[in-house]
Amino acid sequence: MLKPETINEIYKHAITEYPYECCGIVTGNRDRELVHICKNIQNILHSEDPEKHPRNARTAYFIDRKEAERIFSDAKRTEEDVIAFYHSHTDNPAFFSDMDREVQTVFGEPEFPDAIHIVVSVINREAKDIKCFVWDREKRDFITINCIA
Repeated sequence: MLKPETINEIYKHAITEYPYECCGIVTGNRDRELVHICKNIQNILHSEDPEKHPRNARTAYFIDRKEAERIFSDAKRTEEDVIAFYHSHTDNPAFFSDMDREVQTVFGEPEFPDAIHIVVSVINREAKDIKCFVWDREKRDFITINCIA
């Protein structure tokens, strides 16, 4: 379960980035959750190599691995966990797409199997819905959960 303040920060980030997808990471522990607003570099990747990266930031997101590694390292140093990953879908419903599944799994499993994956639907600069997903080890797939406290 995520704290309401965390969800509100994610909503604000998603609305601010509209019409592009936002992305970020939540770290912390039982007492504290820290939202790390990440830069969506999908437009950069698309402009550099549109054949390899046909989608732009309106329909996809990409967190620079160096930025993610810094966040993971800081969390480890402060003995905190990677609690969640989040991104928005602009002018579309909140759902876990095949692309989301592909991005979040390495060799068939997520790098952080206990992390929550959050998708926010933003339509016309308004947060309309939020859905949360976790990895189910038995099903070897992501399932929908309620993640709001």
